[in-house]
Amino acid sequence: MNRMGSSVEVTEPSMMGEVSRVESDLHVATWNIAAINNNPFEYWLTYDNDYYKTLMQRVQDYIENPDESITVETVFTDDMYSSLRAEMLAAGWPEQDIAVVDGIWNSDFKQRQAVNGFLKDKELGLKRLASMPDRVTNTVSTESGMDYRPTVINCYGERLASVADWWAKWQSYMFATGVVKSSVVGQAYAQVLKPIKKSKYPAITEQEEAVSLPLQTLSLAIFDGILVDMLARVQGADGDWQDLRSNICANLNHRKTDRILEILSSQYAGADAVLLQEVARSFITRTAEGPLGQGHHVLYPATLDPKRDQNSVILLRKSRFDVPAGAEVTDRVFAQFPANAAAPAAAGDIFATLAEDKVSGDTVMVASFHGDTNGLASVPVMKAVNGAYRELKREHAGLRLIFGLDANTYRAKKEGYQNVLEFAEAFTAVGLTSIFGDVPNPDYVTTYNARTYLQPQLNKATKSDETAAKGDVNPKDFILFGADDFTPVTYGKDNTGGGTYVENMVFPTLKFPSDHGVLSALLRYSSQV
Repeated sequence: MNRMGSSVEVTEPSMMGEVSRVESDLHVATWNIAAINNNPFEYWLTYDNDYYKTLMQRVQDYIENPDESITVETVFTDDMYSSLRAEMLAAGWPEQDIAVVDGIWNSDFKQRQAVNGFLKDKELGLKRLASMPDRVTNTVSTESGMDYRPTVINCYGERLASVADWWAKWQSYMFATGVVKSSVVGQAYAQVLKPIKKSKYPAITEQEEAVSLPLQTLSLAIFDGILVDMLARVQGADGDWQDLRSNICANLNHRKTDRILEILSSQYAGADAVLLQEVARSFITRTAEGPLGQGHHVLYPATLDPKRDQNSVILLRKSRFDVPAGAEVTDRVFAQFPANAAAPAAAGDIFATLAEDKVSGDTVMVASFHGDTNGLASVPVMKAVNGAYRELKREHAGLRLIFGLDANTYRAKKEGYQNVLEFAEAFTAVGLTSIFGDVPNPDYVTTYNARTYLQPQLNKATKSDETAAKGDVNPKDFILFGADDFTPVTYGKDNTGGGTYVENMVFPTLKFPSDHGVLSALLRYSSQV
């Protein structure tokens, strides 16, 4: 386990309104702080801006009812393809592969309708020909800062005056050498694309798999070009989409870390335990060096996530908890998984530590976890945390458990997704309970988000008036504990950053930059009930 932070104490603010408390009550909060990372238009936002609502509705209408006379070739011309072809050859891709892509361009892609035939084509989506290279090249952290591909769907800072202007900048970005990032030095972005394997994405043909690098590059160029052309067509005289994007990026993307720290410092600095999920290394450093680090132990796994940079972190108030050396017990959790099977979680996903409560005198095991998108890892991880807790309880008499997690559970029962009530049955079966009791209310949701039409997976797009019915509106977050350990005095949730939750409101918002609400509770030791 690692820890950061100085030894200055902070004063505890009032917690969760006016409730009757005893001295040993614990204020606990859990929050998955991740949200949109690159594309400011990806999710519907609660944003008090009339032009935002107008523009996003125009984009939706354009894609739902497209002008079928606009073909791919209308936007991405033969001359543009010829210049792309030359760049791909210069990048070192085999000429025979480029010849195959020539055939796909001439006999297929350029003849398609731009929207129905390309953007909305389900088969192209399943092949990931545009979404995969977008993920790799959209926004890249380099030694000199963030690098943005010239596209609509990120925080690219220069203006795109026309499709021709975009194309010149796009080629320069994708094919200029000298890129410096964590694992690549001196390569163009086009050269760091990864092949798309048929074994993982069966929709792709064997021929397409063999030429997937130049084919991805062409697909991404067409995709980006169509978006630039579309925004120019729907923008209107009542606003400027690039000015709008700049404002969203300034508040939601660029200030995301600042705003999360502001929320934690203003609303949860007095919490005894704050359990965070999907935390970047840079956020850990910022937290430890700021006011929260003065009043809290900033604890994180000895082994962090080396690729996704998404880690579970725990903040424990110094005036309340001592954390002895060697207190991390994450390895005891991983030891619960079968040795002959892959663990359902990776490095950084789970973090667990022991801590000594200086007020009650109890030893507490505190754990944090963020699950997979479908929630299928939540039950096995919950059982592993519980198994480690039961083992450690034999070594530490009277040990208590507090476990905050983004379980990614769902209201509806659906094949391949973790239902919330079935998750509750699983944790009660092993002797745990939650701040909601043994049977949570499926309608007590902590997420409310939906994708727009300005993102590369249009099969996931939701109409503006269908966010409640088709969006991610689910009870995903939990605080669990041993059934004999604590009793919840009160609990609440927050999607405003001000300690309140607005029901039926999509978020993130410009003031609340996460797609998960904060869940908090006041827990009373069972011996005090």
